[in-house]
Amino acid sequence: MTLSLPRLKMSKLQLLSASLVFLHLAPLSNAIAALAPTPPSSTIMVTVEVGSRPAATFIPSRALGAGIDGSDRGSVASSLTQPNITAMRSMGLRSLTYRLRTELGVEAWHWNPRGQWSDPAHHEGYWTSDARLGPPIMASNGYALPRRGNTTDQANNKGYSRLDDGDITTFWKSNPYLDRHFTGDDNALHPQWILIDLKAKKLINTIRILWAMPYASRYRIEYWHGPDEEGFSDVGEWMVFPKGKVAHAGGGLANIRLADQPVQARYVRIQLLESSESAYRGSRDIRDALGYAVREIYLGQTDSNSQFHDWIAHSRDQSQQTIVYTSSTDPWHRAVDRDPDVEQPGFDFTFHCGITNGLPVLIPAGVLYDTPENAGAALRYLKARHYPIQGIELGEEPDGQFVSAEDFAALYAECARVLRSVDSRVRLGGPSFQNADLDVLNWPERDRNSTWLQRMVAYLKSHNRLADQKFVSFEWYPFDGICDPPAANLIIEPSILSATVQRVRSAGLASSTDVLISEYGYSAYAARWEVDLPAALFDAETAAQFLLLGGAAAYLYGYPPNTLIQEVKCPSAGDTWGNLTPFLVTKRALQPLPTFYSSWLLTHVWCGNANQMHALYAAHSNIKNDDDQEIVTAYALRRPDGMWAVLILNKDENASHNVGIRFRTSDGSTHTLQHPIDYYQYGPDQFIWHPDGENGRPALDRSPLHTSLREHLISTLKLPPFSMTIFRGR
Repeated sequence: MTLSLPRLKMSKLQLLSASLVFLHLAPLSNAIAALAPTPPSSTIMVTVEVGSRPAATFIPSRALGAGIDGSDRGSVASSLTQPNITAMRSMGLRSLTYRLRTELGVEAWHWNPRGQWSDPAHHEGYWTSDARLGPPIMASNGYALPRRGNTTDQANNKGYSRLDDGDITTFWKSNPYLDRHFTGDDNALHPQWILIDLKAKKLINTIRILWAMPYASRYRIEYWHGPDEEGFSDVGEWMVFPKGKVAHAGGGLANIRLADQPVQARYVRIQLLESSESAYRGSRDIRDALGYAVREIYLGQTDSNSQFHDWIAHSRDQSQQTIVYTSSTDPWHRAVDRDPDVEQPGFDFTFHCGITNGLPVLIPAGVLYDTPENAGAALRYLKARHYPIQGIELGEEPDGQFVSAEDFAALYAECARVLRSVDSRVRLGGPSFQNADLDVLNWPERDRNSTWLQRMVAYLKSHNRLADQKFVSFEWYPFDGICDPPAANLIIEPSILSATVQRVRSAGLASSTDVLISEYGYSAYAARWEVDLPAALFDAETAAQFLLLGGAAAYLYGYPPNTLIQEVKCPSAGDTWGNLTPFLVTKRALQPLPTFYSSWLLTHVWCGNANQMHALYAAHSNIKNDDDQEIVTAYALRRPDGMWAVLILNKDENASHNVGIRFRTSDGSTHTLQHPIDYYQYGPDQFIWHPDGENGRPALDRSPLHTSLREHLISTLKLPPFSMTIFRGR
């Protein structure tokens, strides 16, 4: 397996600020479809396996949801207007998850603008928002961390590393909460590190490290011996430079000759193994002396004339400095570090604007770039307001930020301990994985045969904290290749999702641990397919299949109305403007898109009473590709009103297919739906996208077709290309 370096999860909320009017949907048509008779041999048969027990059960109001996220300056006021919220709620996705953008942006979260600094005289230090009730919190912000180590981040990506910014008055510092003072572990379990990517192999024999306080008294310098590629693969290993082991060192400027003969390498890693545990004079906070701190790093070659050639580009401009990754970052910051361009909806706004449907909300807690005390204060505030909480998700995308499993688990456990002290019954879980590879290779290797999640679970279990992980969540954006034709992606997606869920469940979790999809969408990058029919098929299948696999809940990402953006250009694929959104913002009104109709059909047609239990049964079709993957997939639901609803997706981009449905019982006998039968259909007769760059728009945008059927016509029903159809009957 080849594992790539972190990619950006760019903003999906670039919204117009004008007040918008929701385009009311036309009543669903009752027109009778024109059904052309076809020979029986061309009919696809969908078989529903009706055994004694369903494959899975769920309650729609809990299991089908969507998420709101932090975004840019003014995003709360511009995106979550009452007309927009009315439109969003009409989709029927009732459960809500609150996403935490600060955790992606290497920022601390002031969820309440009021609060306390650990050093109040200087308005700096470690922040804890105020848990006391006061004026309603309408919006909140992230605060950039001035001791940041990572060059890049996965939010606005405008910060920079302090390790190669060319300023010796700044420094990177590791997270003090990973020290034994907080973890109770031997520090050998949490070695901190700095990784430098030179982008190409260079001859290296010297490193210079300008230490801050506390410095490393023991460390080693390594290089990656393996393929020179974007990322790391199983083929390769970290090698220590011939003279790369340093012990009993002091602070200040360390000038280390790594080898007599230069070594050619692209990636260099500094493993920090033992801290001086020293702080600057006058410090009164134990956290100042915990971890490691470095002002600047210089890496390169000393030639035969004793001249040093530095391969690192030093700059405060992220695009100009050499890329650096670090194991962790100290959440210390100052009042002047407020970032108005990372804005989160306020707790009080969220619970009062109507978007929660009065239901419990899945709330986040910052783990990587925040403090446990701040998370505990947030829970106290929510309880004081009597807001219903479905659970608290600890952390977001640590795997995409090169955090080691053991380090994250230690921070998770400390945060969980504080939250449990506030409410012993609160449901905790996470983290929200960036993807389901569940493994990264650029930290200290302990067991390459274990995935990231397995290592996290092992840590929690060894520390008697596994009970603090009631659910595990992951994001589902399976297709980075947005230039690829969508049909092949849609056909293979079920097998990928099935394998992913299996990997998660085989990580050693407790049998009662729920699995959630915390965000889903066709791709993490804007793509045309996200505003076209492939989005409808993808969204419907992701939610239905995940529930069939036993998933507890799936949350759609890109909930608010939005405009088109372009993140990747595909010369061979034509127009790639798109976005994850159910409604396109226009000057006159909101234009419903396939994501809206797909969600509406799931929640209003496929499902019955949203607050009652539904039963899912396995179904399959007899049309497959050469790789034995179904081109037409089906999901059969027994609703609480006794009606059967069968969702059928035709992922064939070019061909229609005729379909029949049968129900097979455990004794092998088969049955068909009985009169009355109706069906809803959404496909190319309802929607056509007109690509036109940022001015792209629907050329055809109709409500799903709703038709009643006489029983004998069902064998000749057509499934159009790229379509979703829901049959209902008894």
